[in-house]
Amino acid sequence: MRILVIGSGGREHALACKLSESPQVDDLFCVPGNAGMAEIATCQKLDIMDNDELLKFAKKIKADLTVVGPELPLVNGLVDCFSQERVTVFGPTSVAARLEGSKIFAKELMVKYGIPTGKSRTFQDRGQAIRYIGESSPPVVIKADGLAAGKGVTVALDREAAREAVDLCLVKRAFGQSGQQILIEEFLEGQEVSLLAFSDGERVVPMEPAQDYKRIFDGDRGPNTGGMGSYCPVPFVSPHIYQEIVEKILQPTITALGEEGIKYKGVIYGGLILTDEGSKVLEFNVRFGDPETQAILPRLKSDLLEIMIRTVEEDLEGVELQWSPESCVSVVLASRGYPQSSTKGVSIYGLEEAKKMESVYLFHAATERSNGELVTDGGRVLAVSALGKDFQEARRKAYLAVDKITFEGMQFRRDIAARVCG
Repeated sequence: MRILVIGSGGREHALACKLSESPQVDDLFCVPGNAGMAEIATCQKLDIMDNDELLKFAKKIKADLTVVGPELPLVNGLVDCFSQERVTVFGPTSVAARLEGSKIFAKELMVKYGIPTGKSRTFQDRGQAIRYIGESSPPVVIKADGLAAGKGVTVALDREAAREAVDLCLVKRAFGQSGQQILIEEFLEGQEVSLLAFSDGERVVPMEPAQDYKRIFDGDRGPNTGGMGSYCPVPFVSPHIYQEIVEKILQPTITALGEEGIKYKGVIYGGLILTDEGSKVLEFNVRFGDPETQAILPRLKSDLLEIMIRTVEEDLEGVELQWSPESCVSVVLASRGYPQSSTKGVSIYGLEEAKKMESVYLFHAATERSNGELVTDGGRVLAVSALGKDFQEARRKAYLAVDKITFEGMQFRRDIAARVCG
């Protein structure tokens, strides 16, 4: 089979690597890809927001399946475009992708169908939002309604920070149209966890849980990022909690969408918090997580391509995923200035040494080849993942590999998975 992967991040490199393991894959293509993906696939530089160009390319290479990595093309209707032309594609339609594309849509759906989530209010008028903050007890959470690359959420510890977050969206328009409406949500206490599942429109087949690290600095300090690392599985998610999330959140959400006339096919990602009152939804994403995918997929023993085909064909009944008993830790290496800015064209060294390590995976993100040399091409540059018999071993391997890699201005967190190492 000929497989096309859309995207250029560490998530897409991890997907491409896992798909390439399938005996059914003959040829692998990536658009636009990165330097790491170019080692295992044919890469083509196209605009991932140009549906017609992508459709034309998929037809040209006779792709048997196209896998869409990032959220933007999904919200932009890429799956609708392919489906209209009967070109097989993995991912939700644009109307289903509103689950991530509009936090207000997702919140209203959850409230209507009794899916557990925090209390919130919606605002587009600054004055009303500021008045509400004055009546609320901090901390509160301010969320831009639309897509903001993981940076549209502010946990405001006091009213001043809350007002600044409101102004960032409604006055400074920092997130453009995405911030024209905001949610002000109650702050929920508890451990955060990500649980992803395949959905064929009726059923869900859950993966194993992961936890990511959103802040740039150790100790969960500094601004939010797209994610600085992750680990899988999550020891504090007991079988009971896992079952509760699947039965009270993931499956009811797919059923609720169906009731609204929306068939959700692809991956659904629950960003959850485990509170004293049970598991609650912080947000939904409509694709594989980044960086969670880089910690989840190295542990997956099932054929990813087969699962994706059965998802598209609405045939997930009876499917159970097989997992390695090993633990996985993934550490993101970012460029100087991230998340506010990034440094491009900086030479990267040490990958060949790191690659030689057993059970270590190097997933490229913002990398490219320039005059034969590997250089940075954006904010999150690489994810270094490692498998081990336990978290201590996986973590030790991951950081040994990280220490072999250097580029000027490289920043990363030293505390990924430290909390589960006892």
